[in-house]
Amino acid sequence: MQITRLGSQPSTPGPADWFTGTTRIDPLFQSPEPARAAAATVTFEPGARTAWHTHPLGQTLIVTAGVGWAQCEGGPIEEIRPGDVVWFPPGVKHWHGACPTVAMTHIAVQEAQDGKVVEWLEHVTDEQYRR
Repeated sequence: MQITRLGSQPSTPGPADWFTGTTRIDPLFQSPEPARAAAATVTFEPGARTAWHTHPLGQTLIVTAGVGWAQCEGGPIEEIRPGDVVWFPPGVKHWHGACPTVAMTHIAVQEAQDGKVVEWLEHVTDEQYRR
């Protein structure tokens, strides 16, 4: 058994290469091999969002606070709220973040394939972010 104590892993700001706006990443777990799951709590200030990205084995978001938006390429922007669970299938280009006026926090869960959990792409433009 392994117990990771609250506060034993430092928070980090979301890197500007992957995020627009102010974000904070709080790691939850990184499973040791042969398991491949990892998770983090991500907090987005109003207007903050990820860049477009994909996951080789998909991603699950569990919204825990605030109001956010999520979009798959070519689809509508969907509003997400606490208690909502969002699934992005493997290889689907998408983004997620806070709405313009309210912060949003979610738990992001994904699995590694060949050591990789995400492929970061271009930033979501302000025009794409506006509804």
